[in-house]
Amino acid sequence: MAWRDARKSKSRLLLFISSIVIGIAALVAINSFSDNLQSDINNQAKELLGADLELASNDPNFSYAIIDSMQTEVSYENSFASMIFFPKNQESRLVDVRSLEGGFPYYGKLETEPATAEATFRDGLPKALVDKSVLVQYNVGIGDSIKIGQVTFKIEGALISSPSQSMGATLVAPAVYIPMSFLNQTGLITRGSRVYYRRFYKFIDPPSDFDIDEQIRADSDSLRLWKISSETIRERKEDTGRTFEDLADFLNLVAFVALLLGCVGVASAVHIYIKEKIRLVAILRCLGASGKDAFYIYLTQIGIFGLLGSVLGALAGTFIQTILPRIFAEFLPVDVTIALSWTSIIGGVVTGLFMSILFALSPLVSIRKASPLITLRGVDEKNTRKLDKAQALIYTTIFVFVISFAFIQIGSLIDSLWFTLFIALAFGFLALIAKAFMWLVKKFFPSSWSYVWRQSLANLYRPNNQTLILISSIGLGTALITTLYFIQSLLISQVEITTNEDRPNLMVFDIQSHQVEALTQLAKESNLPIMQSVPVVTMRLKSINGLSYQKAMEDTIRNFRGGMFRREWRVTYRDSLIASEEIVQGSLQRYNPASDSLPAVSLEDDYVTRNRLELGDTLVWNVQGVPIATILSSTREIDWNRVQTNFLGLFPNNVLESAPQFHVLITRVQSVEEGALFQREVVKNYPNVSVIDVGLILNTLDDILDKIAFVIRFMALFSILTGLLVLISSVILSKFQRIKESVLLRTMGATRNQILSINSLEYFFLGSLASLSGILLAMLGSWGLAYYSFDSTFVPNLLPIALVYIIITGLTIIIGLINSRGIISKPPLEVLRNEIQ
Repeated sequence: MAWRDARKSKSRLLLFISSIVIGIAALVAINSFSDNLQSDINNQAKELLGADLELASNDPNFSYAIIDSMQTEVSYENSFASMIFFPKNQESRLVDVRSLEGGFPYYGKLETEPATAEATFRDGLPKALVDKSVLVQYNVGIGDSIKIGQVTFKIEGALISSPSQSMGATLVAPAVYIPMSFLNQTGLITRGSRVYYRRFYKFIDPPSDFDIDEQIRADSDSLRLWKISSETIRERKEDTGRTFEDLADFLNLVAFVALLLGCVGVASAVHIYIKEKIRLVAILRCLGASGKDAFYIYLTQIGIFGLLGSVLGALAGTFIQTILPRIFAEFLPVDVTIALSWTSIIGGVVTGLFMSILFALSPLVSIRKASPLITLRGVDEKNTRKLDKAQALIYTTIFVFVISFAFIQIGSLIDSLWFTLFIALAFGFLALIAKAFMWLVKKFFPSSWSYVWRQSLANLYRPNNQTLILISSIGLGTALITTLYFIQSLLISQVEITTNEDRPNLMVFDIQSHQVEALTQLAKESNLPIMQSVPVVTMRLKSINGLSYQKAMEDTIRNFRGGMFRREWRVTYRDSLIASEEIVQGSLQRYNPASDSLPAVSLEDDYVTRNRLELGDTLVWNVQGVPIATILSSTREIDWNRVQTNFLGLFPNNVLESAPQFHVLITRVQSVEEGALFQREVVKNYPNVSVIDVGLILNTLDDILDKIAFVIRFMALFSILTGLLVLISSVILSKFQRIKESVLLRTMGATRNQILSINSLEYFFLGSLASLSGILLAMLGSWGLAYYSFDSTFVPNLLPIALVYIIITGLTIIIGLINSRGIISKPPLEVLRNEIQ
């Protein structure tokens, strides 16, 4: 019976189960991609680090006796920020100069264009590898030259990637590799220069019982004490894996949302399908079939087509996973191989089958109590709306399943509960809007309007209406896309606000004390305002209230944090606050060496709270070998979003003037050309000085955010496609009701244009409700994120809102009219014969 009935209804069954295909395709594709990515991270862990061990410090003479006593191959890398100058076009750029000596990387390679440049730039001549983005940006090519300090280097190749390169670092200062033998000749390394010293080790025949990770853990305290950071292959693998676990969790939730939308479509489609079949069920009851028999007939249909949809989704997902490595190529640290993940495929098929049956059960169970009298009396709508124990159990099972499946996807019960709660709130919000609108239309029906308008409005709340399902499915998909756009715009505006009006947008740093006056004069000659000129002193915290690092860590009363001792502090000195600072506790105090016992320092308020410091604490600092005792007298709230020299620590005057220091000068240029001319003069005359162009960073950040936004939009597209499939399915599956109405109208004399207008207006209302509800949800969500997460003000852009509304509404109208074309173009009798019989 299930087979015979399905043959007549296969087009409708295929349509409703198509809703599940996209969700399963997304799930299988993302899980397969994640499995392959994790496998490749494990297999390529050595290439990620490029060595067996990396040690780094700010001290050029640091040592680690255990490793130094072993047989190893060592490479050295000294890195520092500096300006490079392009003689070809007389322009300059801040970069991360990395002077390299040795065979690093020992595993993998520096990826360059041409590939041979990785080796030929080490042939003893002044050659350099320059980040490819810099070459493109400044229109220079391989064979051209760059000047670093006093040395001119030939560009041997474009650097595409290296084991120690990160996206965050390249945002401000892209990498440039030069041979170590030319470092001193540049004249950039002098007393007070900020240089980071790395060593890369490859173990040669280590002892069989030697485990570098265990050794590092055992020596972690002494390494921190000597300010040495370390990284091993296992640590890099775990760190990289954790980073992309977060990405995988996000992608899995996106796929899960698409799957939930599909399940909503399944439930709605089955509800409409069963309403069409209820008279057939009543006839079967008259012939002696039980309610359970009828239930099992349609459950069998749902199960078979659910399995078919899941298999098709798994096949589609297997194909889509071949595309994902290209989509994510900009952000992946490894080359992802494409392989079948049978775990993901089988899991997707089982999940799709289970979810299609689970979400179809609610409307299905109602046919168990279908009365034979329906053949005479018709369907009692009030009775069909009653919630029995079986339906309550089904809804509970759905809720538990969503939480459980979310837990499987993201591995956190708390996050799974929050995710389920927010999804439920989103669906509830959209459903509430739909119900409210239906009630308002029915309650305040515009009886004086023309018949066409009244008929189209009435269709929004009549039996078989699509208002609730379309607003829930299309609205949520619309909300995902629109929220993404709002948040991207918010992030961009957060950065742009730092460069508007008269705020500074050019920072000159690494200025030595004897160069301050000359650079200040250069800025004035270039008609640039001196908005700040700030000295910067580097130091480390030595003790708190007489407690050294080790003793402070043993203090169980205050529970100090070790990060205060391990970090390198950069502080300044002045006797006044700047615009980005405000006193929270205490007061800013001047220092008179003749009368005051200890100078009073001020720290950021949030930092003081996190690290459990208190006003009146005595802090002793190691200022490059010289201990200086101070007292904590005040805390400040700092606006870190401003382009200014903000510091955690602020000293008074008359304390640090004689300490080794560098200076930062902040100004503002009115145009790109003005900034380029000033940078050119700075680099020519003061090669050790670096310049940060905030406008350039903003453009780079904008480009990166655009790439990230494209990736997220691509994933959110699964949800929108599922929503559109639900739209198509819902419109087509409700065709039966529309046929009867349209044929009746045609029989009563309605013209083709009138019926077309009624259908167009109905789908216009549905599309408008769905898109506007999704946009409203996106605005509420974006406001919450802006207020609570970004501490910003959310101001929506009207143009994208209008575009989203037009596109979603237009698609709804087009799909609805295409579905109605057969009704209005044929005689009523022919339509009744073909569609109803």
